[in-house]
Amino acid sequence: MAEKKKAPPVAKVIEKGMTTPQASKSGRSADGARPAGASSSSATASAPQKPNSQKQLAAFESAMKLFHARHLQQARDLFQQALEGPERDVAQRARLHIAMCDRRLSKDAPSLRSADDYYNYGVALINTRKLAEARQHLERALEISPGADHIHYALALAQALGGDLSGAHENLRRAIEIEPRNRIIARQDADFAPLANQPPFDALLYPEKKIW
Repeated sequence: MAEKKKAPPVAKVIEKGMTTPQASKSGRSADGARPAGASSSSATASAPQKPNSQKQLAAFESAMKLFHARHLQQARDLFQQALEGPERDVAQRARLHIAMCDRRLSKDAPSLRSADDYYNYGVALINTRKLAEARQHLERALEISPGADHIHYALALAQALGGDLSGAHENLRRAIEIEPRNRIIARQDADFAPLANQPPFDALLYPEKKIW
């Protein structure tokens, strides 16, 4: 009986070009599972974007309110802030409004040189109740002409209307000291009327009265 030949042992063959599995660049293992502790890169990237968008939109909305109220310089500053952020449409609209603010500011800005220029513009601002701007221009007028009683008087008025009573009293006192007729003018001024009977304005406007 012929002897059965033993089959040769099966050799482990590795086909040419075959390589062992490697972890993908995304950090996943060969079976597709994400390693423990790994977080999504997209989630990480988008995490800070939401508050930035909210801040950008809030700046733009606040700027628009100031723009419609014709507070152009303050609006421009906020539009500048609205340029920063992920919302491209908001940034584009902010850029357009900055250009509009620049045009209007350059058109509205008067050419002021002398003390009278600053004084007249300051009085015009008082009449429109832009008191902070009025004070700035009247203070500039006083720097140029510190002995002008009418400028002291106008500045006192702007300060009184703006709630700065100590500053208003000091400038009104100075205006009367330089030109006593300002006491009579202030007595008849409707804008000073609410303060006329309050100390220390009452003693300044009515020194002939005895204060008991």
